[in-house]
Amino acid sequence: MAETLYEFQEALLSTDIMKARRILSETINLITFDQLIETVIVSALENIGKGWEKGEYALSQVYMSGRICEELVETLIPMGNRQKKPAPKMAIAMLNDYHALGKRIVYSTLRASGFDVLDYGRVSTEGLVQRICDDGIEVILISVLMFPSALHVKDVKDTLGKKVSNVKIVVGGAPFRLDRQLWKQVGADAVGYTASDAIDIIQSIAAGGS
Repeated sequence: MAETLYEFQEALLSTDIMKARRILSETINLITFDQLIETVIVSALENIGKGWEKGEYALSQVYMSGRICEELVETLIPMGNRQKKPAPKMAIAMLNDYHALGKRIVYSTLRASGFDVLDYGRVSTEGLVQRICDDGIEVILISVLMFPSALHVKDVKDTLGKKVSNVKIVVGGAPFRLDRQLWKQVGADAVGYTASDAIDIIQSIAAGGS
């Protein structure tokens, strides 16, 4: 499977969608859909994201890799095999930040794993709270790159508390990796350090956990 992962990752980096499609088509006959997502698609996106952080890949490669994976999961895998997973209504957003890398990887991973999630893009604190209330969101995933943006999560928490009381806040991004206690300080309910963490957190919430 290591060779398959390497070839798929290389196909994504070179934006060779035909090769990427062929690799997934061949691999889905050998393993389950969940295994395909976890060992190939999620792993490839995480590796590419880490490579970008090290300066090995361009941001455009990260962006296109996520887009390709989304398209392949939607069009290649028969919908009968892509079982929707039970989960609360959720959305993902960048809070006062222009950096879409983390959000792109997590959004693609959740979608590929069978979860429905709304993409709010870049939003302000006020705009995010309004959309959460309008859409009846139960779980909001917030991605940030800069420390000041991370601190605004507390503003979201406080403002939401005046309007609704059942929204779970899940955070991720560089500031939370650097300070492992920051997520608690800003009032988040959970923190994820990888795309796989996001899947585990959503599954835990869906099962009634925190």
